[in-house]
Amino acid sequence: MSAPDREGPPQHLASDGPRGRGGGFGLPAATALVVGSIIGTGVFALPSALAPYGPIALVAFVMVTIGALALAAVFGRLSERVPGSGGPYVYAREAFGEFAGFLTAWSYWITAWAGNAAIAVAWVGYVEVFVNKGHHTWGSIAIALTGLWVPAIVNLTGVRNIGAFQVVTTVLKFLPLAFMATAGLLFVKSGNFGAFNASGGSALGAVSAAGAIALFSYIGLETASVAAGRVREPKRNVPRATVYGTLACAAIYLLGTLSVFGTVPHAQLGSSTAPFTDAMNAIAGGHWAGNLVAAAAIVSGLGALNGWTLICAEMPMAAARDGLFPAAFTGTRGRSEVPAFGILSATVLASVLTVVSYTSFTKVFTEIVLLSVLTAVIPYLVSAAAQLYWLVVRGRQELERPRFARDVTVALLALAFSYWSIQGSGYQTVYYGLFTILLGIPVYIWLKRPDAAARTAATTGPAEPAVPTAAPLPKAARTARPVSLPTILRRALTARHQH
Repeated sequence: MSAPDREGPPQHLASDGPRGRGGGFGLPAATALVVGSIIGTGVFALPSALAPYGPIALVAFVMVTIGALALAAVFGRLSERVPGSGGPYVYAREAFGEFAGFLTAWSYWITAWAGNAAIAVAWVGYVEVFVNKGHHTWGSIAIALTGLWVPAIVNLTGVRNIGAFQVVTTVLKFLPLAFMATAGLLFVKSGNFGAFNASGGSALGAVSAAGAIALFSYIGLETASVAAGRVREPKRNVPRATVYGTLACAAIYLLGTLSVFGTVPHAQLGSSTAPFTDAMNAIAGGHWAGNLVAAAAIVSGLGALNGWTLICAEMPMAAARDGLFPAAFTGTRGRSEVPAFGILSATVLASVLTVVSYTSFTKVFTEIVLLSVLTAVIPYLVSAAAQLYWLVVRGRQELERPRFARDVTVALLALAFSYWSIQGSGYQTVYYGLFTILLGIPVYIWLKRPDAAARTAATTGPAEPAVPTAAPLPKAARTARPVSLPTILRRALTARHQH
């Protein structure tokens, strides 16, 4: 199964150090990492982003949910077979070699910090329920930067604090979403939904476009596999956390989005910056209920940014240990080995993207979401392909026929879903996203220079030893005639008899 350019097991697979021992995440914390990373503030802003397509977006949401569950099952299987931190990067490298592993890590790294910028932008909408109600640009930027750097500081304090913060924020964010997904359904009015397909285009085009946006809500389902080296009993807990977390989010997402579509008039929903707040205000009357939801969304955003800030550092650190990312990403600090450089560099990049987005983009959240989705789908696609590759090469011999057939079906579904998501991202997003991903090729070449030099030396062999230059001969020796062998023998015998 190894690719030709692979030289031995990845370093992070050989040893994860103390990160996989007692102080890591258990099943509840690992599940909270998945749920907390999936449910950020994206879901709180998603109904507004989907509103231009109308209720047909709910059809797209169902299709995306099926695809997300297929991906969760694929990641669960992969994490059982290929342990260690790194997630999609590890699976790509194991199946297809170093270059595929590098591009996967590069693409996912972009997803992580660009996605943090998107979460921060959505988070601002709920903070501004209380402050900066006029949505002044530089005030919004200041709020967004605060949202990015507070979780970064929490991450720098250690893994134990990250896990505790994640569990608390996950519980707090789940309550209002659970309310909207249950009690909110009792207040749905059919007149609020508007035209079924409000996009003005074909139904297939509307579903594809809405699906690409909806997929952002599920980005993060793989986070337990990315941080597997920090999870206790990873072969048991990572697959469970991945599937359980995705199932819980799927139920909340579908029912909660349906409630918002049915409680907020369609014309108002499209321009809303805090749709769940508007929905709660419509249900309860007044503003107190909406303010509670806004507060929960603020906590939710901080929890998501906390988890994603860790992921921003974990995958490049795994790749850097294999020599496929700059060595600076291997740097850690403290007893829990906090990847400080990865945390700080990702937060700086997310901050820059946030400032650029607020000053250059008209639809800030949607633009960043589509870029994040595209760069995330590439690692998803490669991971599904890695699972399918292993099933074709080894699965028939190692798995029973029912499980083999089930795993092949799930892998094919995840692969098809990934292709569909890329197609729905739009030409402009695919152009910019592909350009951004291919920018990694010069980085790969730069990283592989030492290996290329070593291979060249091995091919040419050791250098010939230098032959010392003899001292110049006397003039008589340089002008003497060559002596024949018989003459040499005769002289030797004559000399011996004379002695």
